[in-house]
Amino acid sequence: MSEKFTVRDFFKRFPDDDACLQHVMEVRFGARHVCAACGVESTFHRIAKRKAYACAACGAHLYPCAGTIFQDSRTSLQTWFYVIFLFVTTRHGVSGKEIERTVGVTYKTAWRMGQQIRQLMEKADGFDLMRGHVELDEAYVGGHRPGKRGRGAAGKTIVMGMKERGGRMSAEVIPNIKKATLREVTLRNVEPGSIVSTDELMSYGLLDGDGFKHGTVKHGAKEFAYYDYRHDATHHTNNVESFWWLFKRSIASTHIHVSQKYMNRYLAEFTFRSNYRQMRNAMFDLLIGAV
Repeated sequence: MSEKFTVRDFFKRFPDDDACLQHVMEVRFGARHVCAACGVESTFHRIAKRKAYACAACGAHLYPCAGTIFQDSRTSLQTWFYVIFLFVTTRHGVSGKEIERTVGVTYKTAWRMGQQIRQLMEKADGFDLMRGHVELDEAYVGGHRPGKRGRGAAGKTIVMGMKERGGRMSAEVIPNIKKATLREVTLRNVEPGSIVSTDELMSYGLLDGDGFKHGTVKHGAKEFAYYDYRHDATHHTNNVESFWWLFKRSIASTHIHVSQKYMNRYLAEFTFRSNYRQMRNAMFDLLIGAV
């Protein structure tokens, strides 16, 4: 498959359920591995008319889809794969209605498939402490009730984003913007000693005391970037703000509204795509491996 991973590439690689099952087998177990039943490193061959493979040494059966989101699903493997393909190749996300229209399943099935794939994205993304130069910024997403804009707006979900310069993006729902909350999220995700750029929110004043090299851009004073000679770094939050710009507009145009209950799943979906956007084939196999 090319790195562009087009629809033509998809159907050439996965023309039917058998090809999809073979790919699950290869990604999860490999063509040759140690058999759990006999302990012999062996090859495995497909069993006709069953979603299973047999060990060449002892004949024990292996079901590649066992314990995955595919197990016991009445939706075909090729349909599952195609919906995963949509999630990998889109930029703005995939709604339940779009899945329903595209692959011809019920909305209930489409919604469930979308939520399970988002959970795979969260699982596949892994976790490492961010280091180097990290941008932090919180945002307010959603909400239908009238009220003031920005911080404190009624009915909105508070989210916090962290972007490693030249590295990955992470985001999560937070209950408030108090010092204790922002400190806990930062210490859990960012390596002490890192350079950290934030806006002028007072709660971020805690970072210097925790060993971070903290710089603040004062958006209220129309300051959006400055060079810090102490730390030899340019402070701004442009990268994490660009992520929020795309996320908010994608939610508004694709999903209309996302409840706070499921917000972390949608954040996981968008951060996963942001972190692997140049490697669509790798994204696809990461999700298959995480099923």
